[in-house]
Amino acid sequence: ALGGMALRKQQSVPTQPQNAIYEMHDAVRDGDLPKYLAAHTGPMEASLRRTAAEVGEARLLQSLQEKNTPVKGIAIQEPERLSEREVKTRVEYVFADRNEVQTVYLEKAGERWKIAKVENAQRVETLVPYGTPVK
Repeated sequence: ALGGMALRKQQSVPTQPQNAIYEMHDAVRDGDLPKYLAAHTGPMEASLRRTAAEVGEARLLQSLQEKNTPVKGIAIQEPERLSEREVKTRVEYVFADRNEVQTVYLEKAGERWKIAKVENAQRVETLVPYGTPVK
């Protein structure tokens, strides 16, 4: 694993904060915009719903899928608890030519964790590009 990064576990309900992030990415891959929107909360969810209404759901989904397609893998660090209902975690996205790191803030809504805020991604230089044969 990547230095303390959690590996993905299949669960239908995101009882762990990181499961909400995987669920969001699964929703984009599966073309399920309602599930994608439901993975968010607060002003972020409101902004996404407003964008869907303005540009159209199909166009928003297409844009999300175009951004998600080149992602080869996702590694999520163990979430850091900020309060009883809030955590933040570091998410690393693996692309063929680079990695990007993003801080994601999640809030607990009932029994579910939802994405509340996402910071801009930062590029991380990789020593060996994804897919390079091992010698």
